[in-house]
Amino acid sequence: MTRPSDTPPADTAGLEAEAKVAAKGPGFPEFVCMIALMMALNALAIDSMLPALPAMGDALGVASENSRQWIVTAYLLGFGAAQIVYGPLADRFGRKPILMIGVGIYVAFSVVAMLAPSFETLIVARVGQGLGSAATRVLAVSIVRDRFSGRTMARVMSLSFLVFLGVPILAPSLGQLILVFAPWEGIFGVLAFAGIALMVWAGLRLPETLHPEDRLPIEARRIGGAFRAVVTNRQAMGYTLAMAAVQGALFGFINSSQQIFYDVFKAPGLFTTVFAVIAGGIAIASIVNARIGVKLGSRKISHTALLGFTGIAAVHATVVISGHESIWSFAILQAMTMFCFGLMAGNFGSMAME
Repeated sequence: MTRPSDTPPADTAGLEAEAKVAAKGPGFPEFVCMIALMMALNALAIDSMLPALPAMGDALGVASENSRQWIVTAYLLGFGAAQIVYGPLADRFGRKPILMIGVGIYVAFSVVAMLAPSFETLIVARVGQGLGSAATRVLAVSIVRDRFSGRTMARVMSLSFLVFLGVPILAPSLGQLILVFAPWEGIFGVLAFAGIALMVWAGLRLPETLHPEDRLPIEARRIGGAFRAVVTNRQAMGYTLAMAAVQGALFGFINSSQQIFYDVFKAPGLFTTVFAVIAGGIAIASIVNARIGVKLGSRKISHTALLGFTGIAAVHATVVISGHESIWSFAILQAMTMFCFGLMAGNFGSMAME
């Protein structure tokens, strides 16, 4: 029987975990910032592109606005496809080497994109960027889970996510700022620099977090069994499909947002500002969710948010069809939609993993 003195209180355990991190690598604040940078590489590679799409299309001879959107879509294809690969590799070979390989791929294809002589080469490079950055998406969570548990793990992820939330808000403005001083290729130079900075930082400061005895062989039976466990679980599949649907709506908005502001509203100068306001809805939702999550529960919050998301989208569609859409109605309704998305995203994910 375990005596009370053998089990430290939750707060003491959290402090001991933070002290352990400080003793074996980056301190707690540095660790949180490193995880946030891993998460931010993906958002930066998507949203910083948006102001530069016209310049890229003009430089590479792509007149169609819809064709230019492949610059975003190609990245997402690579990003989504590679995530299923990095998990088993990281379980077998450790987190750090797979992280370095993934970010190295991201940096290499950022350079290829910067030097791309044709639109086709740029699209291939964007797929490669996505393939590389998928490692950061998978490993950020794995590294935190290796080092922490319980409330401390939740605290690390919450703090990292708060830092990460600033990226979608600021990335289009960063892209616009780069275009003031450099051609569109400069954006890929900044992305490559961010990747190199993460590699150097993690290489010097991040220890391997997966113990050798915890490594798992790459076996088709084990991977297939894990896959079957997910697809045969009604709750896991239900919330995963729901998340895929709302993510599709989100990326549909991101993909077409530049075209909407430039061609529909004829207000390119307002693009970065209004985009930041809309993306701010997700940030506000995350703060609200942190405050009401324990009291109301993930299910009630996410289901209510889904109803709100659907209702607001229906209202927005009615406004558009009736011909009364303006840049301000667009901004307000999209910000409300993104607020609902922010309430759904984390809760759908956590319930799928229960």
